[in-house]
Amino acid sequence: MFDAVRAVMIFCPSPERAARWWGDLLGLDVHLDVDGESVFAWLNVGAVEFGFHQADESRNPHGASTVPYWSVEDLDRVRERLLAAGCTHHRGPLQVSRGRRICQVIDPFGCVIGLDGP
Repeated sequence: MFDAVRAVMIFCPSPERAARWWGDLLGLDVHLDVDGESVFAWLNVGAVEFGFHQADESRNPHGASTVPYWSVEDLDRVRERLLAAGCTHHRGPLQVSRGRRICQVIDPFGCVIGLDGP
């Protein structure tokens, strides 16, 4: 019935700025779809489209979206890199099972991002 996740959409005040920040951090190209003042920006992270859409009352008000979790090989190293790049701590790290921890950071645009790994 379901296959792998194809896309994750984050709602934020500045989609293009958020996508460019993540694109620079990850060394990925940013793609844009501009329709007047409406901007959808995305990165292709592996097989997943990681998109940023304008948050407003008609398109999922800011903070009302789910939290995407990225699988990482070293949670502490990646978390420290994100904090040094401008993210702020949100919660965790939490031990959720043997050998698996999670945490959340907030990027400079208010998007909550999760990390999942040892």
